[in-house]
Amino acid sequence: MPPMSKKLPTRQEDYSLWYNEIVKRAGLAENSAVRGCMVIKPYGYAIWEKMQRQLDDMFKRTGHENAYFPIFIPKSLFEAEEKNAEGFAKECAVVTHYRLQTDPDRPGKLRVDPAAKLEEELIVRPTSEAIIWSTYKNWVQSYRDLPLLINQWANVVRWEMRTRLFLRTAEFLWQEGHTAHATAEEAVAETRQMLDVYAEFAEEHMALPVVKGVKTPNERFAGAEDTYCIEALMQDGKALQAGTSHFLGQNFAKAFDVQFANKEGVREYVWGTSWGVSTRLMGALVMAHSDDEGLVLPPKLAPIQVVIVPIYKSGELDALLERIKPIQMGLIARGISVKVDARDTERPGFKFAEWEMKGVPVRLAIGARDLDNGTVEVARRDTKAKMSLPLADIVASVDQLLIDIQHDMHEKAKQFRATHTTRVDSYDEFKRVLDNEAGFVLAHYDGTSETEERIKDETKATVRCLALNEPDEDGTCMVTGKPSTRRAYFARAY
Repeated sequence: MPPMSKKLPTRQEDYSLWYNEIVKRAGLAENSAVRGCMVIKPYGYAIWEKMQRQLDDMFKRTGHENAYFPIFIPKSLFEAEEKNAEGFAKECAVVTHYRLQTDPDRPGKLRVDPAAKLEEELIVRPTSEAIIWSTYKNWVQSYRDLPLLINQWANVVRWEMRTRLFLRTAEFLWQEGHTAHATAEEAVAETRQMLDVYAEFAEEHMALPVVKGVKTPNERFAGAEDTYCIEALMQDGKALQAGTSHFLGQNFAKAFDVQFANKEGVREYVWGTSWGVSTRLMGALVMAHSDDEGLVLPPKLAPIQVVIVPIYKSGELDALLERIKPIQMGLIARGISVKVDARDTERPGFKFAEWEMKGVPVRLAIGARDLDNGTVEVARRDTKAKMSLPLADIVASVDQLLIDIQHDMHEKAKQFRATHTTRVDSYDEFKRVLDNEAGFVLAHYDGTSETEERIKDETKATVRCLALNEPDEDGTCMVTGKPSTRRAYFARAY
């Protein structure tokens, strides 16, 4: 996609517009003809595929298998677990009819056939616990059938009126794991294990530092006993929930009568978990790393890791491409994805700007004179640093450079989080930091839903999590003065 001539808005000027423009100009996604839904374009989908492939490998290494369940859920099944149904009720799209017919009053147009009303409405899945647990009843008979470790890659619909590409759309892509276990201890261990998988993926592949924690009852998944999460900080100082893992207890097992015979032959309800990440991770990737010139991608998730731009005069291109080919093949042999931009319709400066907008980690500008001199001009996308490297070692040098970029992007994001995490002891200081510095704010509160709601109403900040690595610490609630045993992570959030 050619870069637009109009300069990209800066993060300082308008962060929201900056984000939307990068998503569109980098060719990641665009709004669709369906209000609230998006079209994920090939370049954006290529990033999602790399995320999906890596996560899928990690799931399978931990013993999970993929399956697929229907997109439609009968209303009676959906409402079987009351808390879950109530929690998602306002976001549900509902199918009421199964046929259209020609409209007798409007030639060439269609209408819903009034005679084709469904006996029972079908919910378009906002999450799959209901349909999956109703199926598990048939799959689980004895302890020999457990644990049941299933993952699904799918789309879901949660009706949204205020949407933003990748971050909040009516339809989005995700994976959802749903597991059943013989004991509560096994289910909790599974919940924590999958949280660790998500955190490892975010840190190692997205170069995104995250805080692992548990949600408060107010923020817990509807129908869960506990919700664990990973929370990341974006460059505007807002938090983004990047993944969740839920300990469901026996709530869904009881709602759908999923029982097993234990080793003593006694019937028991199984214990459940569910966990998921979505295309929201694409939004996190953009907001955590990109700059005022466009997208910045960590090498492990970049569809194109190295772009080679030939620098040539008229009539020289074919000969130069032959001399470039050994470099290209050498990089490919090391598992590096390479694009040679041999278009003769655009000047090098145009190509540089386009690949910069798309966030390609490394750019090589190669001309005949450079090759004659035994050097290659190399540019890093993350720091914009340019260097001249020896041709003889260029493949090994670029390979190492990609490793360095991945590491440095993580360190930069980690440093940003450190400088935007503040410990406060008073409510006035809490509000001042939120308004002037943003980021994570660690503060004591009394743990009640009432105080949590008051803070949310008055400051628009929510408890992001109770961090798993945050030590107990006696203190007093910044709002009520009541005793508190630990600090919580607060932030304004997406």
